[in-house]
Amino acid sequence: MISGWRDALKLFFIALGILLVDIISKRLIHFYLQPAEIASTFFPFGGLLIFRNFFGIDFCIHHVTNRGAAWGIGSGMQDILLIVRIAVIAGLVAYLLTSPKAKQYRYPLVMIIAGGLGNVLDYFIYGHVIDMFHLFFWGYSYPVFNIADASIFLGIVWLLFHSFARKKNAIPTT
Repeated sequence: MISGWRDALKLFFIALGILLVDIISKRLIHFYLQPAEIASTFFPFGGLLIFRNFFGIDFCIHHVTNRGAAWGIGSGMQDILLIVRIAVIAGLVAYLLTSPKAKQYRYPLVMIIAGGLGNVLDYFIYGHVIDMFHLFFWGYSYPVFNIADASIFLGIVWLLFHSFARKKNAIPTT
């Protein structure tokens, strides 16, 4: 539960910041890089190499269209995915606004909500999600992602750490 207008304003600006960075990065990629399916002249898959072999990690940026969820799963069900995304966002917003327990989870929840909104907006603007960041860890190609995906991932990781920390510090009942 949000505990006042200052808290609500802070959460709003966090979400707005995530959304703006996500939207701007996707617009830049959309206008200045050819989709990976078309381009083939740059470092892997039409990408722009940012750094190579930094402790065994390569990083490039390229334009990838994703019509599904994570790793392109469900790409043939875009409309259903859109409805599920909107329902999850609405549920998280309702939980954030109404549950007294939500106060301790407000920052990671806002990160997840903002990331979800960023990907939903992509569906309405482009007809698909634009992904751009591609990492190679010691020869393994990690799936391409965007700012919204990173926000969702970090919000979930934060919730998991918070949950484990609470369980570890809980007093056992006998």
